Amino acid sequence: MNAYEVQIMPCQTQWPAQFERIATPIRRSLQDIAVRVEHIGSTSIPGCAAKPIIDIQISVTDLQSLEGYVHPLRELGWMHRADNPDLTKRFFRESPGCERTHIHVRQAGSWSEQFALLFRDYLRCHPEERDAYADMKLRLAEQYRHDRHGYTDAKSPFIWSVMQKASEWSQLTGWSTGRGTDQGRS
Repeated sequence: MNAYEVQIMPCQTQWPAQFERIATPIRRSLQDIAVRVEHIGSTSIPGCAAKPIIDIQISVTDLQSLEGYVHPLRELGWMHRADNPDLTKRFFRESPGCERTHIHVRQAGSWSEQFALLFRDYLRCHPEERDAYADMKLRLAEQYRHDRHGYTDAKSPFIWSVMQKASEWSQLTGWSTGRGTDQGRS
């Protein structure tokens, strides 16, 4: 697969174990710096087709205290992408030749942290929405195979539609970041 090509594959049973294998040394290295280390994104949703990239969200109490997490993550081989334009997170990638992984470090309790967790948990609990999301991603991957930004932009209306339902669901269920469905929490 071309690194710049959008490819969606059926859900792989090894994704949760792959996440745990990657997350375990991160948890050990960050210890109290990480409030949570969670599997997010489509590979964290059982039954969901996804790009074969493990997304990990590390929640920290102080996003601005870079020295607390940048150096330990670099020592584990993660490449800090300081040029990431999204100022609500710090972004890390795998080293060349390693399995595709995106690490998103976000402020615990922030809107961006909660967004990723609520989206994941809502789709985990609503298989019909998960399947609609997977079908849409498969169609868009064909349409935008060589345009990652176009693919991402084309998903936005669906994601915001899901988030409106997820917000209502969170109010009816009392959902919170501390009560998610992720077995991979530290």
